[in-house]
Amino acid sequence: MQEWGEVRTFAAEMVKEQCKTVDVVVIGAGLTGLTTAYWLRRHGVNVHVVERDTRIGGQIQTRSTDEDTKNPDHTRTYIYETGPTTGSVSTPEVAELMADLAQTSGGRCLLETAPDAAKRRLIWKAGRFHELPSGPLGGLVTPLFRFADKLRILGEPWRKRGTDPDESVGSLARRRLGRSFVDYAVDPFVSGVYAGNPDKLVTRYALPKLYALEQNYGSFIRGSIQKMREPKTDRDRLATKKVFSARGGLSRITEAEASYIGLDNITLGAQHVQVQPAPDGWETTIPSSLTTLRSRYVVTTCGAYCLPDLLPFVDEERMQAIAQLTYAPVMEVNVGMPDTFGGDYLAFGGLVPTVEQELLLGVLFPSACFSGRAPRGGALFSFFIGGIRHPELLAWSDADIEALVMDGLHRMLNFPKEAKPDFISISRHQRAIPQYDAQSGRRFAAVESLQQQYRGLIIGGNLRDGIGMGHRITQAANIARQITGEISNKES
Repeated sequence: MQEWGEVRTFAAEMVKEQCKTVDVVVIGAGLTGLTTAYWLRRHGVNVHVVERDTRIGGQIQTRSTDEDTKNPDHTRTYIYETGPTTGSVSTPEVAELMADLAQTSGGRCLLETAPDAAKRRLIWKAGRFHELPSGPLGGLVTPLFRFADKLRILGEPWRKRGTDPDESVGSLARRRLGRSFVDYAVDPFVSGVYAGNPDKLVTRYALPKLYALEQNYGSFIRGSIQKMREPKTDRDRLATKKVFSARGGLSRITEAEASYIGLDNITLGAQHVQVQPAPDGWETTIPSSLTTLRSRYVVTTCGAYCLPDLLPFVDEERMQAIAQLTYAPVMEVNVGMPDTFGGDYLAFGGLVPTVEQELLLGVLFPSACFSGRAPRGGALFSFFIGGIRHPELLAWSDADIEALVMDGLHRMLNFPKEAKPDFISISRHQRAIPQYDAQSGRRFAAVESLQQQYRGLIIGGNLRDGIGMGHRITQAANIARQITGEISNKES
Protein backbone atom coordinates (compact mmCIF):
# COMPACT_ATOMS: atom_id res chain seq x y z
CA MET A 1 0.00 0.00 0.00
CA GLN A 2 2.84 2.34 0.84
CA GLU A 3 4.41 1.67 -2.57
CA TRP A 4 1.14 2.56 -4.37
CA GLY A 5 0.93 5.74 -2.35
CA GLU A 6 4.44 6.67 -3.39
CA VAL A 7 3.60 5.94 -7.03
CA ARG A 8 0.46 8.12 -6.86
CA THR A 9 2.47 10.93 -5.23
CA PHE A 10 5.14 10.65 -7.94
CA ALA A 11 2.49 10.63 -10.69
CA ALA A 12 0.82 13.70 -9.20
CA GLU A 13 4.14 15.51 -9.11
CA MET A 14 4.79 14.57 -12.75
CA VAL A 15 1.38 15.95 -13.78
CA LYS A 16 2.08 19.09 -11.79
CA GLU A 17 5.43 19.55 -13.55
CA GLN A 18 3.69 19.42 -16.95
CA CYS A 19 1.54 22.47 -16.10
CA LYS A 20 3.20 25.84 -16.67
CA THR A 21 1.83 29.31 -16.04
CA VAL A 22 3.06 32.24 -18.15
CA ASP A 23 1.81 35.68 -19.09
CA VAL A 24 1.60 35.03 -22.83
CA VAL A 25 1.53 31.97 -25.09
CA VAL A 26 2.54 32.62 -28.70
CA ILE A 27 1.48 30.02 -31.29
CA GLY A 28 3.95 29.84 -34.16
CA ALA A 29 7.73 30.26 -34.29
CA GLY A 30 7.90 32.10 -37.59
CA LEU A 31 9.00 35.71 -37.94
CA THR A 32 5.79 37.16 -36.47
CA GLY A 33 5.66 34.81 -33.49
CA LEU A 34 9.33 35.06 -32.60
CA THR A 35 9.39 38.85 -32.99
CA THR A 36 6.32 39.16 -30.77
CA ALA A 37 7.90 36.93 -28.12
CA TYR A 38 11.24 38.71 -28.43
CA TRP A 39 9.77 42.13 -27.69
CA LEU A 40 7.69 40.73 -24.85
CA ARG A 41 10.81 39.22 -23.28
CA ARG A 42 12.66 42.51 -23.76
CA HIS A 43 9.96 44.12 -21.61
CA GLY A 44 10.15 41.46 -18.92
CA VAL A 45 6.99 39.57 -19.88
CA ASN A 46 6.94 35.82 -19.24
CA VAL A 47 6.24 34.19 -22.62
CA HIS A 48 6.22 30.70 -24.13
CA VAL A 49 6.31 29.93 -27.88
CA VAL A 50 4.62 26.81 -29.30
CA GLU A 51 5.54 25.53 -32.77
CA ARG A 52 4.27 22.39 -34.53
CA ASP A 53 7.36 22.09 -36.73
CA THR A 54 10.62 20.72 -35.35
CA ARG A 55 12.51 23.89 -36.27
CA ILE A 56 12.06 27.61 -35.81
CA GLY A 57 11.71 30.24 -38.52
CA GLY A 58 8.59 29.18 -40.40
CA GLN A 59 9.13 29.87 -44.08
CA ILE A 60 12.33 31.78 -43.33
CA GLN A 61 15.10 29.21 -43.80
CA THR A 62 18.63 30.08 -44.86
CA ARG A 63 20.78 27.32 -46.33
CA SER A 64 24.42 26.99 -47.33
CA THR A 65 26.01 24.60 -49.79
CA ASP A 66 28.52 23.86 -47.02
CA GLU A 67 25.67 21.93 -45.35
CA ASP A 68 24.64 20.09 -48.53
CA THR A 69 25.20 16.39 -47.96
CA LYS A 70 24.23 15.68 -51.57
CA ASN A 71 27.30 17.50 -52.82
CA PRO A 72 30.12 16.76 -50.37
CA ASP A 73 32.85 17.50 -52.92
CA HIS A 74 31.86 21.10 -53.65
CA THR A 75 34.58 23.73 -53.42
CA ARG A 76 32.47 26.89 -53.67
CA THR A 77 30.08 28.25 -51.05
CA TYR A 78 26.64 29.71 -51.74
CA ILE A 79 24.21 31.05 -49.12
CA TYR A 80 20.57 30.99 -50.20
CA GLU A 81 17.02 31.28 -48.88
CA THR A 82 14.38 28.60 -49.41
CA GLY A 83 11.54 30.98 -48.51
CA PRO A 84 11.41 34.80 -48.42
CA THR A 85 14.59 36.27 -49.87
CA THR A 86 14.43 39.93 -48.81
CA GLY A 87 12.45 42.46 -46.84
CA SER A 88 12.02 46.21 -47.01
CA VAL A 89 12.85 48.69 -44.26
CA SER A 90 9.33 49.99 -44.77
CA THR A 91 8.58 51.00 -41.18
CA PRO A 92 10.60 52.27 -38.21
CA GLU A 93 9.86 48.97 -36.43
CA VAL A 94 12.08 47.09 -38.89
CA ALA A 95 15.08 49.33 -38.24
CA GLU A 96 14.45 49.26 -34.49
CA LEU A 97 14.29 45.47 -34.39
CA MET A 98 17.52 45.03 -36.34
CA ALA A 99 19.33 47.59 -34.18
CA ASP A 100 18.14 45.85 -31.02
CA LEU A 101 19.07 42.39 -32.30
CA ALA A 102 22.57 43.60 -33.15
CA GLN A 103 22.93 44.47 -29.48
CA THR A 104 21.31 41.42 -27.87
CA SER A 105 22.99 38.95 -30.24
CA GLY A 106 26.44 40.34 -29.58
CA GLY A 107 26.81 41.31 -33.24
CA ARG A 108 25.77 37.92 -34.63
CA CYS A 109 22.67 39.43 -36.28
CA LEU A 110 23.43 42.54 -38.32
CA LEU A 111 21.33 44.47 -40.80
CA GLU A 112 22.51 44.36 -44.41
CA THR A 113 20.90 46.56 -47.05
CA ALA A 114 21.24 46.23 -50.80
CA PRO A 115 23.49 48.76 -52.57
CA ASP A 116 21.84 51.46 -54.66
CA ALA A 117 23.22 49.86 -57.82
CA ALA A 118 21.06 46.79 -57.13
CA LYS A 119 17.83 48.81 -57.16
CA ARG A 120 17.32 48.13 -60.87
CA ARG A 121 14.17 46.14 -61.65
CA LEU A 122 13.97 44.33 -64.97
CA ILE A 123 10.81 43.45 -66.90
CA TRP A 124 10.64 40.75 -69.59
CA LYS A 125 9.15 41.84 -72.91
CA ALA A 126 9.48 40.54 -76.45
CA GLY A 127 12.35 38.17 -75.74
CA ARG A 128 14.53 40.27 -73.47
CA PHE A 129 14.70 42.08 -70.13
CA HIS A 130 14.18 45.86 -70.06
CA GLU A 131 14.89 48.13 -67.11
CA LEU A 132 11.77 49.42 -65.37
CA PRO A 133 12.02 53.24 -65.51
CA SER A 134 12.58 55.03 -62.23
CA GLY A 135 11.94 58.57 -63.42
CA PRO A 136 9.95 60.67 -65.95
CA LEU A 137 12.63 60.59 -68.68
CA GLY A 138 12.97 56.84 -68.49
CA GLY A 139 9.20 56.54 -68.62
CA LEU A 140 9.10 58.45 -71.91
CA VAL A 141 11.71 56.36 -73.72
CA THR A 142 11.04 52.87 -72.35
CA PRO A 143 9.61 50.29 -74.78
CA LEU A 144 7.57 48.74 -71.96
CA PHE A 145 4.57 51.08 -72.25
CA ARG A 146 2.46 52.22 -75.19
CA PHE A 147 2.94 55.79 -76.40
CA ALA A 148 -0.75 56.52 -75.80
CA ASP A 149 -0.40 55.43 -72.16
CA LYS A 150 2.73 57.55 -71.74
CA LEU A 151 0.66 60.55 -72.78
CA ARG A 152 -2.26 59.34 -70.68
CA ILE A 153 -0.12 59.46 -67.53
CA LEU A 154 0.04 63.25 -67.87
CA GLY A 155 -3.67 63.41 -67.12
CA GLU A 156 -3.56 61.11 -64.09
CA PRO A 157 -3.69 63.91 -61.47
CA TRP A 158 -7.06 65.10 -62.83
CA ARG A 159 -8.92 61.81 -63.07
CA LYS A 160 -11.87 61.20 -60.77
CA ARG A 161 -11.58 59.13 -57.63
CA GLY A 162 -12.91 55.60 -57.74
CA THR A 163 -16.19 54.88 -56.00
CA ASP A 164 -15.95 51.08 -55.64
CA PRO A 165 -14.35 50.22 -52.28
CA ASP A 166 -13.65 46.70 -53.54
CA GLU A 167 -12.03 47.76 -56.80
CA SER A 168 -9.22 45.42 -57.82
CA VAL A 169 -5.62 46.50 -58.21
CA GLY A 170 -5.82 45.79 -61.95
CA SER A 171 -9.01 47.80 -62.45
CA LEU A 172 -7.73 50.78 -60.50
CA ALA A 173 -4.41 50.86 -62.37
CA ARG A 174 -6.05 50.50 -65.80
CA ARG A 175 -8.46 53.32 -64.99
CA ARG A 176 -5.75 55.72 -63.86
CA LEU A 177 -2.67 54.66 -65.85
CA GLY A 178 -3.67 52.57 -68.88
CA ARG A 179 -3.50 48.93 -69.92
CA SER A 180 0.20 48.75 -70.80
CA PHE A 181 1.14 50.02 -67.33
CA VAL A 182 -0.93 47.21 -65.86
CA ASP A 183 0.58 44.62 -68.20
CA TYR A 184 4.23 45.62 -67.79
CA ALA A 185 4.44 47.24 -64.35
CA VAL A 186 1.50 46.40 -62.08
CA ASP A 187 1.01 42.77 -63.11
CA PRO A 188 4.68 41.77 -62.68
CA PHE A 189 4.85 43.70 -59.41
CA VAL A 190 1.82 41.80 -58.09
CA SER A 191 3.38 38.54 -59.30
CA GLY A 192 6.59 39.40 -57.46
CA VAL A 193 4.86 40.29 -54.20
CA TYR A 194 1.72 38.15 -54.06
CA ALA A 195 2.30 35.62 -56.87
CA GLY A 196 -1.27 36.62 -57.59
CA ASN A 197 -3.68 38.07 -60.11
CA PRO A 198 -4.08 41.90 -59.99
CA ASP A 199 -7.71 41.53 -61.08
CA LYS A 200 -8.49 39.40 -58.02
CA LEU A 201 -6.65 41.38 -55.33
CA VAL A 202 -8.64 44.23 -53.77
CA THR A 203 -6.59 47.43 -53.62
CA ARG A 204 -7.67 48.66 -50.18
CA TYR A 205 -6.62 45.31 -48.68
CA ALA A 206 -3.65 44.29 -50.82
CA LEU A 207 -2.10 47.72 -51.45
CA PRO A 208 -3.70 50.07 -48.90
CA LYS A 209 -1.13 52.83 -49.38
CA LEU A 210 -1.91 52.99 -53.11
CA TYR A 211 -5.64 53.05 -52.35
CA ALA A 212 -5.11 55.86 -49.84
CA LEU A 213 -3.24 57.99 -52.39
CA GLU A 214 -6.29 58.14 -54.62
CA GLN A 215 -8.86 58.42 -51.84
CA ASN A 216 -6.99 61.05 -49.79
CA TYR A 217 -5.30 63.07 -52.52
CA GLY A 218 -7.30 62.23 -55.66
CA SER A 219 -4.22 61.08 -57.55
CA PHE A 220 -1.19 58.78 -57.34
CA ILE A 221 1.12 61.49 -58.63
CA ARG A 222 -0.31 64.37 -56.62
CA GLY A 223 -0.51 62.22 -53.50
CA SER A 224 3.09 61.01 -53.83
CA ILE A 225 4.34 64.58 -54.17
CA GLN A 226 2.38 65.78 -51.15
CA LYS A 227 3.52 62.78 -49.08
CA MET A 228 7.16 63.66 -49.84
CA ARG A 229 6.57 67.22 -48.65
CA GLU A 230 5.06 66.18 -45.32
CA PRO A 231 7.38 66.74 -42.34
CA LYS A 232 9.02 63.63 -40.93
CA THR A 233 10.26 62.87 -37.45
CA ASP A 234 13.63 61.27 -36.80
CA ARG A 235 11.79 58.00 -36.17
CA ASP A 236 9.92 58.30 -39.48
CA ARG A 237 13.26 58.60 -41.27
CA LEU A 238 14.26 55.17 -40.00
CA ALA A 239 11.93 53.76 -42.66
CA THR A 240 14.40 54.07 -45.53
CA LYS A 241 12.47 51.70 -47.85
CA LYS A 242 15.77 49.94 -48.58
CA VAL A 243 15.83 46.24 -49.44
CA PHE A 244 17.33 44.36 -46.51
CA SER A 245 18.44 41.02 -45.16
CA ALA A 246 20.70 40.01 -42.30
CA ARG A 247 24.38 39.45 -42.89
CA GLY A 248 24.64 35.72 -43.52
CA GLY A 249 20.93 35.26 -44.30
CA LEU A 250 17.47 35.90 -42.89
CA SER A 251 17.69 32.96 -40.49
CA ARG A 252 20.12 35.04 -38.46
CA ILE A 253 17.10 37.13 -37.40
CA THR A 254 14.92 34.28 -36.15
CA GLU A 255 17.91 32.50 -34.59
CA ALA A 256 18.89 35.63 -32.66
CA GLU A 257 15.30 36.10 -31.49
CA ALA A 258 14.99 32.47 -30.37
CA SER A 259 18.31 32.64 -28.55
CA TYR A 260 17.17 35.67 -26.57
CA ILE A 261 13.75 34.16 -25.84
CA GLY A 262 15.47 31.03 -24.54
CA LEU A 263 15.10 27.43 -25.66
CA ASP A 264 13.33 26.58 -22.39
CA ASN A 265 10.59 28.98 -23.47
CA ILE A 266 10.03 27.37 -26.89
CA THR A 267 8.26 24.05 -27.53
CA LEU A 268 8.94 22.51 -30.95
CA GLY A 269 7.20 19.54 -32.56
CA ALA A 270 3.94 20.45 -30.80
CA GLN A 271 1.22 18.42 -32.52
CA HIS A 272 -2.60 18.69 -32.13
CA VAL A 273 -2.36 21.85 -30.00
CA GLN A 274 -5.66 23.30 -28.79
CA VAL A 275 -6.48 26.58 -27.09
CA GLN A 276 -9.52 26.96 -24.83
CA PRO A 277 -10.86 29.83 -22.70
CA ALA A 278 -10.33 29.37 -18.96
CA PRO A 279 -11.84 31.25 -15.98
CA ASP A 280 -8.63 33.23 -15.42
CA GLY A 281 -7.38 33.44 -19.01
CA TRP A 282 -6.44 30.66 -21.41
CA GLU A 283 -5.32 27.04 -21.46
CA THR A 284 -3.14 25.72 -24.27
CA THR A 285 -2.84 21.94 -24.36
CA ILE A 286 0.05 20.19 -26.12
CA PRO A 287 -0.82 16.46 -26.23
CA SER A 288 2.50 15.49 -27.84
CA SER A 289 4.39 16.61 -24.72
CA LEU A 290 1.56 16.10 -22.16
CA THR A 291 1.78 19.79 -21.33
CA THR A 292 -0.78 22.44 -20.43
CA LEU A 293 0.14 26.12 -20.55
CA ARG A 294 -1.98 28.59 -18.60
CA SER A 295 -1.75 32.23 -19.63
CA ARG A 296 -3.45 35.61 -19.57
CA TYR A 297 -2.94 36.07 -23.30
CA VAL A 298 -2.76 33.80 -26.34
CA VAL A 299 -1.36 35.16 -29.62
CA THR A 300 -1.81 33.05 -32.75
CA THR A 301 0.55 33.71 -35.67
CA CYS A 302 0.02 30.52 -37.68
CA GLY A 303 -1.74 30.17 -41.02
CA ALA A 304 -5.51 30.63 -41.29
CA TYR A 305 -5.87 26.95 -42.23
CA CYS A 306 -4.53 25.94 -38.78
CA LEU A 307 -7.10 27.90 -36.78
CA PRO A 308 -10.14 25.56 -36.96
CA ASP A 309 -8.26 22.84 -35.06
CA LEU A 310 -6.36 25.27 -32.85
CA LEU A 311 -9.41 27.29 -31.71
CA PRO A 312 -12.25 24.73 -31.52
CA PHE A 313 -14.45 27.05 -29.41
CA VAL A 314 -14.97 29.52 -32.28
CA ASP A 315 -18.34 29.36 -34.05
CA GLU A 316 -18.43 27.96 -37.59
CA GLU A 317 -19.52 31.17 -39.32
CA ARG A 318 -16.64 33.33 -38.09
CA MET A 319 -14.09 30.56 -38.40
CA GLN A 320 -15.12 29.93 -41.99
CA ALA A 321 -14.68 33.63 -42.78
CA ILE A 322 -11.08 33.36 -41.55
CA ALA A 323 -10.07 29.88 -42.67
CA GLN A 324 -11.27 30.17 -46.28
CA LEU A 325 -8.27 32.40 -47.05
CA THR A 326 -6.69 31.49 -50.40
CA TYR A 327 -2.92 30.95 -50.57
CA ALA A 328 -0.77 31.09 -53.68
CA PRO A 329 1.47 28.03 -54.11
CA VAL A 330 5.05 28.99 -54.98
CA MET A 331 8.18 27.08 -55.89
CA GLU A 332 11.58 28.68 -55.31
CA VAL A 333 14.55 27.33 -57.22
CA ASN A 334 18.02 28.51 -56.24
CA VAL A 335 20.82 28.17 -58.77
CA GLY A 336 24.50 28.79 -58.13
CA MET A 337 26.65 29.73 -61.12
CA PRO A 338 30.45 29.67 -60.70
CA ASP A 339 30.98 32.15 -63.55
CA THR A 340 28.84 35.00 -64.93
CA PHE A 341 30.56 34.90 -68.35
CA GLY A 342 30.58 38.70 -68.41
CA GLY A 343 26.83 39.06 -67.92
CA ASP A 344 25.37 42.12 -66.20
CA TYR A 345 23.45 40.86 -63.18
CA LEU A 346 23.75 43.94 -60.99
CA ALA A 347 20.04 44.33 -60.32
CA PHE A 348 17.40 43.30 -57.83
CA GLY A 349 16.05 40.86 -60.39
CA GLY A 350 13.71 40.38 -63.33
CA LEU A 351 9.94 39.85 -63.39
CA VAL A 352 7.88 38.22 -66.12
CA PRO A 353 4.46 39.74 -67.01
CA THR A 354 1.53 37.39 -67.55
CA VAL A 355 0.95 38.66 -71.10
CA GLU A 356 4.35 37.25 -72.10
CA GLN A 357 2.98 33.72 -71.48
CA GLU A 358 6.09 32.35 -69.81
CA LEU A 359 6.05 29.73 -67.03
CA LEU A 360 8.49 31.62 -64.80
CA LEU A 361 7.18 34.33 -62.48
CA GLY A 362 10.61 35.90 -62.27
CA VAL A 363 14.15 35.60 -61.00
CA LEU A 364 15.95 37.51 -58.25
CA PHE A 365 19.70 38.20 -58.05
CA PRO A 366 20.55 37.81 -54.33
CA SER A 367 24.32 37.91 -54.87
CA ALA A 368 23.95 41.39 -56.39
CA CYS A 369 22.17 42.58 -53.25
CA PHE A 370 24.04 40.95 -50.36
CA SER A 371 27.60 39.90 -49.61
CA GLY A 372 28.77 36.31 -49.36
CA ARG A 373 25.86 34.78 -51.28
CA ALA A 374 28.09 33.45 -54.07
CA PRO A 375 31.83 32.91 -54.59
CA ARG A 376 33.89 35.64 -56.21
CA GLY A 377 33.18 35.74 -59.94
CA GLY A 378 29.98 33.72 -59.56
CA ALA A 379 26.33 34.52 -58.96
CA LEU A 380 23.27 33.20 -57.13
CA PHE A 381 19.84 33.27 -58.78
CA SER A 382 16.45 32.57 -57.20
CA PHE A 383 13.76 31.56 -59.69
CA PHE A 384 10.06 31.67 -58.73
CA ILE A 385 7.47 29.41 -60.33
CA GLY A 386 3.75 28.67 -59.91
CA GLY A 387 1.57 31.23 -58.18
CA ILE A 388 -2.17 31.67 -58.56
CA ARG A 389 -2.02 31.39 -62.36
CA HIS A 390 0.04 28.18 -62.56
CA PRO A 391 -0.45 26.10 -59.39
CA GLU A 392 -0.10 22.90 -61.43
CA LEU A 393 3.64 23.50 -61.85
CA LEU A 394 4.30 22.52 -58.24
CA ALA A 395 3.42 18.94 -59.23
CA TRP A 396 6.12 18.84 -61.90
CA SER A 397 9.07 16.52 -61.31
CA ASP A 398 12.42 17.86 -60.19
CA ALA A 399 13.85 16.99 -63.62
CA ASP A 400 11.18 19.02 -65.43
CA ILE A 401 11.66 21.98 -63.08
CA GLU A 402 15.43 21.89 -63.56
CA ALA A 403 14.93 21.86 -67.33
CA LEU A 404 12.62 24.89 -67.09
CA VAL A 405 15.13 26.78 -64.97
CA MET A 406 18.05 25.90 -67.25
CA ASP A 407 16.04 27.25 -70.18
CA GLY A 408 15.59 30.47 -68.20
CA LEU A 409 19.32 30.68 -67.54
CA HIS A 410 20.25 30.26 -71.18
CA ARG A 411 17.38 32.00 -72.99
CA MET A 412 16.47 34.78 -70.55
CA LEU A 413 19.71 35.43 -68.64
CA ASN A 414 21.92 34.78 -71.68
CA PHE A 415 24.23 32.18 -70.16
CA PRO A 416 26.06 30.21 -72.85
CA LYS A 417 24.97 26.62 -73.45
CA GLU A 418 28.16 25.24 -71.92
CA ALA A 419 27.50 27.04 -68.60
CA LYS A 420 26.69 24.55 -65.86
CA PRO A 421 25.46 25.37 -62.33
CA ASP A 422 27.26 24.31 -59.17
CA PHE A 423 23.92 23.41 -57.63
CA ILE A 424 20.16 23.61 -58.08
CA SER A 425 17.91 23.56 -55.01
CA ILE A 426 14.11 23.24 -55.32
CA SER A 427 11.75 24.32 -52.50
CA ARG A 428 7.99 23.81 -52.82
CA HIS A 429 5.49 25.82 -50.74
CA GLN A 430 1.86 24.79 -51.24
CA ARG A 431 0.56 27.61 -49.03
CA ALA A 432 3.10 30.36 -49.63
CA ILE A 433 1.37 33.75 -49.92
CA PRO A 434 -2.10 34.82 -48.70
CA GLN A 435 -4.28 36.52 -51.30
CA TYR A 436 -5.99 39.68 -50.06
CA ASP A 437 -9.05 39.35 -52.28
CA ALA A 438 -12.70 40.40 -51.94
CA GLN A 439 -13.24 38.00 -49.01
CA SER A 440 -10.66 39.80 -46.87
CA GLY A 441 -13.16 42.21 -45.36
CA ARG A 442 -15.14 39.33 -43.85
CA ARG A 443 -11.92 37.83 -42.49
CA PHE A 444 -10.77 41.04 -40.86
CA ALA A 445 -14.22 41.63 -39.35
CA ALA A 446 -14.32 38.08 -37.95
CA VAL A 447 -10.87 38.50 -36.38
CA GLU A 448 -11.86 41.80 -34.78
CA SER A 449 -15.14 40.34 -33.49
CA LEU A 450 -13.37 37.37 -31.87
CA GLN A 451 -10.76 39.57 -30.22
CA GLN A 452 -13.50 41.78 -28.83
CA GLN A 453 -15.48 38.83 -27.49
CA TYR A 454 -12.56 36.83 -26.06
CA ARG A 455 -10.36 39.04 -23.92
CA GLY A 456 -6.70 38.12 -24.16
CA LEU A 457 -7.00 36.40 -27.56
CA ILE A 458 -4.99 38.04 -30.36
CA ILE A 459 -5.14 36.59 -33.88
CA GLY A 460 -2.06 37.69 -35.78
CA GLY A 461 0.07 36.42 -38.64
CA ASN A 462 -0.08 37.22 -42.34
CA LEU A 463 -3.82 36.59 -42.56
CA ARG A 464 -4.10 40.31 -41.72
CA ASP A 465 -1.99 43.50 -41.71
CA GLY A 466 0.07 42.61 -44.78
CA ILE A 467 2.29 39.82 -46.04
CA GLY A 468 5.79 41.34 -46.27
CA MET A 469 8.56 41.00 -43.71
CA GLY A 470 8.12 44.64 -42.76
CA HIS A 471 4.42 44.02 -42.14
CA ARG A 472 5.20 40.98 -39.99
CA ILE A 473 7.76 42.81 -37.86
CA THR A 474 5.49 45.82 -37.44
CA GLN A 475 2.48 43.71 -36.47
CA ALA A 476 4.58 41.82 -33.91
CA ALA A 477 5.87 45.05 -32.38
CA ASN A 478 2.32 46.42 -32.15
CA ILE A 479 1.01 43.26 -30.49
CA ALA A 480 3.85 43.27 -27.96
CA ARG A 481 3.26 46.96 -27.31
CA GLN A 482 -0.46 46.35 -26.71
CA ILE A 483 0.15 43.50 -24.27
CA THR A 484 2.90 45.20 -22.30
CA GLY A 485 0.80 48.33 -22.05
CA GLU A 486 -2.19 46.41 -20.69
CA ILE A 487 -0.03 44.49 -18.20
CA SER A 488 1.61 47.73 -16.98
CA ASN A 489 -1.79 49.40 -16.53
CA LYS A 490 -3.08 46.48 -14.45
CA GLU A 491 0.00 46.44 -12.25
CA SER A 492 0.05 50.20 -11.63
